[in-house]
This record gives sequence, structure tokens and C-alpha cells, in this order.
Amino acid sequence: MPRSPLRSFIAATLLFSASFSWAAEVKVEVLQSKLDHPWSLAFLPDNKGMLITLRDGQLRRWQPGEGLSDPIFGVPKVWAHGQGGLLDVVLAPDFENSRRIWLSFAEGNSDDKAGTAVGYGTLSSNMQRLENFKVVFRQTPKLSTGNHFGGRMAFDGKGYLFIALGENNQRSTAQDLDKLQGKLVRLTQDGEVPQDNPFAGKQGVRGEIWSYGHRNPQGLAFNPANGELWLNEHGPRGGDEINVSQPGKNYGWPLATWGINYSGLPIPEAKGEIVAGTEQPVYYWKVSPAVSGMAFYNADKFPQWKGKLFIGALKEKNLIELTLAGDKVTEQKRLLDDHGARIRDVRVGPDGYLYVLTDESDGQLLKISP
Repeated sequence: MPRSPLRSFIAATLLFSASFSWAAEVKVEVLQSKLDHPWSLAFLPDNKGMLITLRDGQLRRWQPGEGLSDPIFGVPKVWAHGQGGLLDVVLAPDFENSRRIWLSFAEGNSDDKAGTAVGYGTLSSNMQRLENFKVVFRQTPKLSTGNHFGGRMAFDGKGYLFIALGENNQRSTAQDLDKLQGKLVRLTQDGEVPQDNPFAGKQGVRGEIWSYGHRNPQGLAFNPANGELWLNEHGPRGGDEINVSQPGKNYGWPLATWGINYSGLPIPEAKGEIVAGTEQPVYYWKVSPAVSGMAFYNADKFPQWKGKLFIGALKEKNLIELTLAGDKVTEQKRLLDDHGARIRDVRVGPDGYLYVLTDESDGQLLKISP
């Protein structure tokens, strides 16, 4: 149910009541270095390693004992400027039969503007090629000059694909329902609009939209405790958020924000931190860590991590560990603080370890345990 203004205010004022500790020790194993700005990873079944995207447009496979493969052929041409390039990679739910790999990436046009595109190809049996790659979704209009692509993807348990999209640093477009900037969209496995999407069939509104009013989502994950879809997103100067997405809801940007402009002045369109008709985050940071990849820990390997939420931090250069009670954050810790690297992605491996990518010119793949 929508939150009342009073409940939203109370929730917002309680956001900082979570206990906080800074440095927590973990065991870190460097599995691979010399990765040029890696962005995402996806685990292959049957101990075949993982796929890793590099922002310049390379898709590679890493496997224990064999290391990093040559670039996989058949990846679409990407617009590798600013924050743009090859972004997320996910396996189709039926990968073992279809061998379908989904990629999100920045795609440019003749005016040197770009937007996020999504498509899929078939991974060859020798894992050296993506065959018959097909683009099934394009963020329109193309407005980015290098900022705020979003690009995280996640499949739910029913075969629907969710894609988180940034507003291309064009603030007001996040509220425009005829545009795909600042939106979370929901598609079928073939890239079609599901008929039960909240705006499907409505005139002047993009039927792909699931929720709107997002700034620049960087993490997207389903909560295994209740099936809710959580996303995190960059605020401006301050105001990084975690939201629980509900169909048809408005998450406020740029009308409602807990941050200010980089100049130190208020966001011009903002009407306050809490605005009627918009949803409040379940958590926010007044000082932005620059949140990135996000994963719920639901493995049995390390019981002390069960139910925790892990989020990469680009600006703080660490890994955030959050303890949850329902949709409330009760405690937060910082991991990898002494590693001093921008954390771009974090995933839970099939072996129960955390796997982390650092977003550097000499980026690393790390294996993490308590």
C-alpha cells in the first residue's frame, strides 16, 4: 500500500538510526587483475566460470585454472564514452536449453547522443561467440552525452525481464511517461510489452514502464525473503537511495530528493524531500557513497551473512554490508575499505562466496569470504 505522508516522514527520520561500524575484516582473494573497467559478471552453470563485461565493449569468460579468455565475438557495437559502454550481462532463465545471453549497453546515434539498449544472442558451444545477436529494446529518445545510463537487468521468477534506466542527466524526463529516461521497464523474454504492465495500452504513455521517477539506478535485485524488487540509485550531491519498486509508482526524481545539486544549490525542480504522490526510499544516504551493484545473500555457505544486502560503493571505494529487518536497514558495515578501489559489481556465486569487480583501469575480480 502507498505510504502516508506521516509514515513516510517517520520512515525517513529513522533512516539514520541503524547502527554503524566502519571497517569489518574479510578474506580477499584476487582471482584476476588487468581488467579494463569491468562492469558486470554472470555465472555460467556446470562450473564453466563466469562472463565479465568490460566497459569498452569486450565480453570475456573467466574460469578457475584457465583465467581470462580472449574477447567473445558477436558483441554489438557499443558507445564507449563517459559512463557509457558495455554494461550488464545476465543469463536467460532457460539458458541451459536456449544458451541465450542478455546484454545492456550504450548505443549512439548520428547526433553523438546515446541511450541504453538491450538485446540477446546465443552463446556458442565453445563459448567463443555470441550468435545472431538481436536488439529488442532501445531507450528513446537518445539524450545522453555520456551520463546516467543505468543498465542493470534482472529476471523475476516468472520469466519477465526488468531493466533499470537512468535519466541521461536530463532531470525532468524522469517524470515524462512518453519517454524511457529515469524508468524501470518490464519486458517479456522476447522483448515485448506484457499486457499487465501498469501503463500498457494507455495513449501517450510508454507501455514498457513499470515505475518512474528514478535518477540513475545502479543496482537491481530481487529480495529472496519476499520476492520484492529492490533497486538502488545515485542521488545528485547526497541522497543515494534504495527503493522497493511497485508497479505504476512514482519514485520522485527530480521533484523529491534527499540531495542537492553539485553546485551546492537546491535541485531546481525539487519540491522537498517528501512530496505527495511520490514514494519514499526505504533507505537513503545523506552523503552519497555512490552505490553500484547489489546482491542479497541467500546462500548457506556463510550463515552469518544470511539475509544481508551487499552494495558496491564507487565514491567510498568499499563494499557496504546492510542488515535488514523487513524493509528496514538496522545496521551497516563497510568491507574492503582498505582495498581502496571503486566497487562496480557484487554477486553471490553458486559456491556461496561473494564475487566483486573493481572499476579501475587495472580492475580486479575478487573472491570474498568472512
